Amino acid sequence: MSSTTFADLGVPQPLVAALTKQGIEAPFPIQAATLPDTLAGKDVLGRGRTGSGKTLAFSLPLVARLAGGVRRPKQARALVLVPTRELANQVLAVVEPLAKTAGLTATTVFGGVGQNPQVKALARGVDILIACPGRLEDLIGQRHCDLSAVEITILDEADHMADLGFLPAVKRLLDRTPKVGQRMLFSATLDNGVDVLVKRYLDHPVTHSVDPAVSQVSTMTHHVFSVSLADKAKVVHELAAGMDRCLLFMRTKHTAKKLAKQLTAAGIPAVELHGNLSQGARERNLEAFTQGDTRVLVATDIAARGIHVDDVALVVHVDPPTEHKAYMHRSGRTARAGAGGAVVTIALPEQARDVRQLAKQAGIRPSTVTIQPGAPEIEALVGPAAPYVEPPAIVDTPARPSGTSNGRGRNGGPKKATSSAPKRGGRGGGSGSGGGGGAQAPARTRAELAARAGQPPSARRRSR
Repeated sequence: MSSTTFADLGVPQPLVAALTKQGIEAPFPIQAATLPDTLAGKDVLGRGRTGSGKTLAFSLPLVARLAGGVRRPKQARALVLVPTRELANQVLAVVEPLAKTAGLTATTVFGGVGQNPQVKALARGVDILIACPGRLEDLIGQRHCDLSAVEITILDEADHMADLGFLPAVKRLLDRTPKVGQRMLFSATLDNGVDVLVKRYLDHPVTHSVDPAVSQVSTMTHHVFSVSLADKAKVVHELAAGMDRCLLFMRTKHTAKKLAKQLTAAGIPAVELHGNLSQGARERNLEAFTQGDTRVLVATDIAARGIHVDDVALVVHVDPPTEHKAYMHRSGRTARAGAGGAVVTIALPEQARDVRQLAKQAGIRPSTVTIQPGAPEIEALVGPAAPYVEPPAIVDTPARPSGTSNGRGRNGGPKKATSSAPKRGGRGGGSGSGGGGGAQAPARTRAELAARAGQPPSARRRSR
């Protein structure tokens, strides 16, 4: 961190006081480098590795420059475009306390949830709109939102938006904002079309790069564990069994869900994070991991950039990523804000060559060792295992006798369903979260479903 203070950089005193209340007293390099220019209203191109403090770097000038303005119905005064729902919520968590200090409003817009609350928030007008491109375009098409009054536009994680194919939508949205406004673009790299955005939408930008495109973090250690297919599952379980937070990355949604359930069944409570979950489930699972209700999170690449959780001690690439940028973004979930962390890539014999090439492209030199379950290298990274947590019991209730119910109430109306299984979304069995985590029992027991599956429809109806 820099010895320069936020006040030295020109941050208004009320915002400095708000940062102090949060325990933030000294700026990170990306903040110290960019704040004098962003507070002065200049267009800025900021490049820094993930976890370098970019969100606060643009949030402070955003709030400082909007203070005292007037918002109008359906209009936003500032627009922050982000690639994922998780990142939108993370940005809001940083922006909102600062915005309240200045009497400003902030809201998020993204898909995967009902749009009515978003429409209501936009109807009143909003100072700071944090949005994913797809849903924002939908709401503009329905005339619920107008970008013609935007004074400041920020593109966060621009390279990830390019990776996800969002650049055409980003261009259409930027074309709706006034050309005279301030624009900031923050990204880890400038490839895949990000440079086109810089040339087209930023006016003589001041460039600040506090990290090379590929950079190592001094407090992060990298390891490759070469294992056989027969040993892989056991090794993964041992890596996840420690006392500290552990983040496991899988290539597909199905395997992420499957691994979370397997870990929970083995006494290691885990929750999952991937695109198949509802927004409510994603938020609950991420909150459980953030708050420490569960120490293990199993995620896919789509969620990698939205996981901004402190004190993640270990990141495990259970499925090695396909390219080096994904490796860096996954790995960037640990060793954040100067803390230490370890990154382990699990490599089967047939993956060894690809993993070596991946490390070379990422600019790292991992220690590589062939291991089996119980290896001392695992204990050295993980430490003592956490206590076993009894997985939630699945209650086997007797199948309903044939002809006992037709599912109708006494007056012919629908009969309320009852179940002894835990409600979805509840926190039980030590997993800390529901809605897609591995620790929930299904709404109907396996025995009931199996029994009903073998009965003809007439056996499940009662003559009246």
